[in-house]
Amino acid sequence: MPVTDTLPPIDETRDRLYAVLSGDDREDRACDAIPDGACAEVPRNYLLNVANGAATKLAEQLASPGLVLPWLMAGIGAPAGLVGFLAPIKQVGALLPQLAVAARIRVLARRKVAWVGAGVIQAICLALMIPAALALPPLAAGLAILLLLAVFSTASGVGSVAFQDVLGKTVPKGRRGRLLSNRAAIGGALTLAAGLYLRLTLGEETVLAPYLWLLAAAALLWALAALLFARIEELPGATEGGRNALDQAREGVGLVRRIPGYRSYLIARALLVTVEIAMPIYALHAHGLFGGAVASLGVYVVAVGIANIVSSPFWGRFSDLSARRTMALSGVIGAFAGGLALALAVAPEAWRTAETYALVFFVLGIAEAGVRLGRKTYLVDAAAKDERPLFVAFANSAVGLVTLAAGAIGFVAQGFNPAVAIAVLAVLALAGAAAALAMPEADAMMDGG
Repeated sequence: MPVTDTLPPIDETRDRLYAVLSGDDREDRACDAIPDGACAEVPRNYLLNVANGAATKLAEQLASPGLVLPWLMAGIGAPAGLVGFLAPIKQVGALLPQLAVAARIRVLARRKVAWVGAGVIQAICLALMIPAALALPPLAAGLAILLLLAVFSTASGVGSVAFQDVLGKTVPKGRRGRLLSNRAAIGGALTLAAGLYLRLTLGEETVLAPYLWLLAAAALLWALAALLFARIEELPGATEGGRNALDQAREGVGLVRRIPGYRSYLIARALLVTVEIAMPIYALHAHGLFGGAVASLGVYVVAVGIANIVSSPFWGRFSDLSARRTMALSGVIGAFAGGLALALAVAPEAWRTAETYALVFFVLGIAEAGVRLGRKTYLVDAAAKDERPLFVAFANSAVGLVTLAAGAIGFVAQGFNPAVAIAVLAVLALAGAAAALAMPEADAMMDGG
């Protein structure tokens, strides 16, 4: 719809903010690949989605299975072997059930309801981790945290299917990558502030209370995110053609056989998942080198926050140009993070500090942000809109199975040394980069289908 001078002040401010964040400052707004009736609500939906993302991105870092939960489990005295299950449970729980829930989401005319319900469940799971850590003995507390994380991650998987479908219905093509980058960048800025607070106010303390406050804040943020997502204006979508999980699996296998570009995407994404699950291994490596003070955790949270702020605008624009190259470059950067970690571990003592190791988390944070943003943008842009939930759910479920195997990296770290696990992760990240370069561009993925 044309943006005119007759808009009420609130709507005018909203449209100007939308123009700044999205880069869509033309009078005739681009509404490619979304229903015609959704065009008028693009600015409102875009800004609500950005606010929702800022809340969830901050919440993800405040209760991160890569940084905060390993520190929490060490603080309560849970067995170290349980830490190795954090990343696989997070990934598998989020990815594997999606094939089963996609059909149920399909019958919802407005899929945002699924995301809102999932967000509420995630808030509850984080809140329940607090009494578990306080009241249970170490082994039981560690197992309870893993169980709650599994439920949390399953809810996250439900939300992921719904999110990408709602995104495809409410935000025009060519603006989705920037929206994802806005979400990550603002969340990164808030994460930076939280990390600085930990670093400057808690010093070298190793008490439990800070971790519990982080969990409480994350739970509140997930509840806020659910409220924001509920306010998105989503037009009813098609509800026919739903399939049960077995039908979904058969259809997904058919897509893999029929569409070479989709098959190439799955291979690249399966290899690049090693970038997304790597952070707990790096945290274990850092914990062994420098100890588990809250201040060190604050430094690493700051590093990840800065990485999101610095990289997200670039990744957003780059993925709108080529999500394929975004995935490839992210894999190379992930491999570089591994090389940097191994180099610092043998560097002179003056260089071997928690502060210098923060560079590793900074680089890894850039790589992880790129992989996530690139793979999401690629599939939303590439998949046929009527079958987008199937493409997303099958890809996520298939990669979830691969992640179960990738969880063996934790046993490598425990049985040998975290450095060996980091070397393996770096090699696999490079392989993922090469596989991404072999993919077609998103617009050509369906060719031959």
